[in-house]
Amino acid sequence: MPTQPRTANVKQPITDDSIKVRHLSHYQFSWTAQEPGQAGVLTLQLVLDQGAWEEVLTVSAEDAEVLRGLLAHGSDVAYDVGRRVLMFGTTPVAHG
Repeated sequence: MPTQPRTANVKQPITDDSIKVRHLSHYQFSWTAQEPGQAGVLTLQLVLDQGAWEEVLTVSAEDAEVLRGLLAHGSDVAYDVGRRVLMFGTTPVAHG
């Protein structure tokens, strides 16, 4: 009796909610005014997989500055939806 080839056991169907890591297509920083005398709120909107998914993150001014620099120079940025982690490209071993 011939043996069956082993295949990955992938839950079906694959839905938008089952995709855990998405690629960043576009981003936009926004500032929203609050009540008089209160600090405004900075947000970062992530448009992922050409609009298939969007995420809005509230960020501090310091984080916004760092993220703006990273995003301006990153050509391959991914976002882990479940862990809420931005990942900036990859570097091969021995190139660090």
